[in-house]
Amino acid sequence: MSQKIEVSNSQQLSFNDFKTEVLNDYKIARVSRECSLLGRREVLTGKAKFGIFGDGKEVPQLAMAKAFQNGDFRSGYYRDQTFMMSIGELTPTQFFAGLYAHTDIDQEPMSAGRQMGGHFATHSLDENGNWKNLTAQKNSSADISPTAGQMPRLLGLAQASKIYRNVKGLESFTNFSKDGDEVAWGTIGNASTSEGLFFETINAAGVLQVPMVMSVWDDEYGISVHARHQTTKESISEILKGFQKEEDSNGYEILVVNGWDYVKLIDTYNKASQIARTNHTPVLIHVKELTQPQGHSTSGSHERYKSPERLQWEQEFDCITQMRKWILEFELTDETGDVLRFVENEDELVALEKEAKKEVSTAKRDAWNNYINEIKAEVTEAVNLLDRVAQKSANGAFISKYKNDLAAIIEPIRKDILVACRKTLRLLREENFAEKTELQNFIQNAIHKAQFKYSSHLMSETEKAAENISEVKPTFSSEKNIVDARVIMRDNFEAILKKHSEVLIFGEDAGHIGDVNQGLEGLQEKFGELRVSDTGIREATILGQGIGMAMRGLRPIAEIQYLDYLLYALQIMSDDLATLRYRTFGKQKAPLIIRTRGHRLEGIWHSGSPMGGIINNIRGIHVLVPRNMSKAAGFYNTLLESDDPALVVECLNGYRLKEELPTNLGEFKTPIGVVETIKEGTDITIISYGSTLRIVEEAANDLAQVGIDVEIIDAQSLLPFDINHDTVKSVAKTNRLLVVDEDVPGGASAYLLQEIVENQNGYKHLDSKPQTLTAKAHRPAYGTDGDYFSKPSAEDIFEKVYEIMHEANPAKFKSLY
Repeated sequence: MSQKIEVSNSQQLSFNDFKTEVLNDYKIARVSRECSLLGRREVLTGKAKFGIFGDGKEVPQLAMAKAFQNGDFRSGYYRDQTFMMSIGELTPTQFFAGLYAHTDIDQEPMSAGRQMGGHFATHSLDENGNWKNLTAQKNSSADISPTAGQMPRLLGLAQASKIYRNVKGLESFTNFSKDGDEVAWGTIGNASTSEGLFFETINAAGVLQVPMVMSVWDDEYGISVHARHQTTKESISEILKGFQKEEDSNGYEILVVNGWDYVKLIDTYNKASQIARTNHTPVLIHVKELTQPQGHSTSGSHERYKSPERLQWEQEFDCITQMRKWILEFELTDETGDVLRFVENEDELVALEKEAKKEVSTAKRDAWNNYINEIKAEVTEAVNLLDRVAQKSANGAFISKYKNDLAAIIEPIRKDILVACRKTLRLLREENFAEKTELQNFIQNAIHKAQFKYSSHLMSETEKAAENISEVKPTFSSEKNIVDARVIMRDNFEAILKKHSEVLIFGEDAGHIGDVNQGLEGLQEKFGELRVSDTGIREATILGQGIGMAMRGLRPIAEIQYLDYLLYALQIMSDDLATLRYRTFGKQKAPLIIRTRGHRLEGIWHSGSPMGGIINNIRGIHVLVPRNMSKAAGFYNTLLESDDPALVVECLNGYRLKEELPTNLGEFKTPIGVVETIKEGTDITIISYGSTLRIVEEAANDLAQVGIDVEIIDAQSLLPFDINHDTVKSVAKTNRLLVVDEDVPGGASAYLLQEIVENQNGYKHLDSKPQTLTAKAHRPAYGTDGDYFSKPSAEDIFEKVYEIMHEANPAKFKSLY
């Protein structure tokens, strides 16, 4: 395309700069494409397990990178490799290190091999787990694979800028924001916009008016399924036109651009950046006419589902092909009549392309050598050891075969080493010599190292880990001040908001009316609508708000109105929040506090206690189950000193019960992972938590009347549970154990039983079978009778304990039935 545009001499330098920039962008695009092409080959040859690449999306990502500034955050999906390369946060060598799952965080800085390639993150934390200056770097929140799962977090990343710009008291948080000027950039494939999380986030961002720029990469397919089966009108920008911002309304700016048009893409992204950054208006960019040259992933071929005509079109309108064509045809004429070009002939581009290909080939080789040589060194050590063991053992011939087989593996993995060594150890059961001890130590050391490589950083390993926060007991005035328990929550939250300017509380009914149980009564009026705020009925994005804001240095408390409603947000909690620290090898964190309430409300949809499902889906988040509001308030105070995420489940039927108001509000702390004995006894240990404890106490009083002395333990914390192993000390005294829980059979009760009997070795002290008493397998029926017959009652507990004691001493405790 020949362009006859006059430029003055003063603009000559600008053209040269532009030329350099264009050719550099083209080089990055070519490098990224070569990574995709060579990456696929590495998977198909078996060196890598799976590949999903960003080919076909290179040019729009170059444009996005140009508008992306220090302090900004990306929340994207697994095709954004060109963007990461363009902002200087991904090299080709690192790309291949991710493909090979290199466990060295220096070699593979995205996840130290914990995620498959294409999942990108920058480091928000230093080597000590402390925040870096996020405004001095370009930031990418760690990707997850679940489609549209990146959307809720994106909302929070954008909202943080609004908070930093408008909330007083945050002026000193200069490592996280500069007057809220940062933009959160989201990316998603066109098919994934069909997910509910996409629509929920789009709606919420339009309501909140936050600086979010959402890019939809549209290549007309979702895996093998065409857009006509995915999206009404086959166009996300068409069906979202109702979100278009108008005068005196909230909403979006919606921009549409072809993904192969380099110049228009740059203009579009600069415009979007300006709108979002200045006005905090969200922007949707629908990037159309993109391609996916190698299909969805290495699991299949796109030739199976694309027509010959479509494949021909993709060849012609491949974004790099179009950019190359534009570079070759580009001409400008200056005021002297000289023609300015990016290149004088095609040979210059061919040379650049060869250079890119060589660079990627070298990077692939270097990454593979860095990865495999580390393992080969471990193989050599193991082979030498096995050789010495074989010489000493009566089973030397068999051991030599293990050794030789290991040595013959051309591309070994660590599993190969441990399989050979552990099978060898079996053959040495009846033998004792120094080399056997050396082999035992080698195996144990290898497993210990693997623990760090593959299983570390689930929770904080810093001094701010929640278990490290010491207990501070509540203090009381000389004259007892007995209040409704909700007052303790309200006044403690007020103390928190005064003490911590970075704390925000939000959720359904949390703002204007001060939550449905009045635990936030009057706090919005005192602290403003941004710090204590109402949200829409949209649990997943309430969680997302919290995750994103916590990733930017704020301390959000996200309220989910009832425990049953947590199921709407469980996927985000499980896939995103719970894995964040783990999947970044400790380089990102989101110390979000999730507030909810549950237990014993009478109704099928509001009284479930799905704790077993929760605790087994959100490992990586503390789960705290206080029995009263003083304990709950203490947990919030503890968590704000910690850097771990947590879920606090308040007792729904406890807000109107009477408790004594502490005088050290905002200061007393309930320890995490510590049980509490609330009644001592000698005959049987009963452990429970939350509202059920009150029923256990009632039953214990009745049991005392027939000569049975119950010891009651409050679990308080399910994740972690009893880090001091105090429960087994009780079992050692009573020799009997009953776990009482209002979850379904096999839920949290089974978890607690395993913790006590297996992990704490409680089985050694038992004279009777350890038992559980749970709710029925169904949700509780409506009404008081529904509760009585669906969940454990005081009579159920009495009879269960009595039955256990009858078995132990039938003469003393005659059968009831």
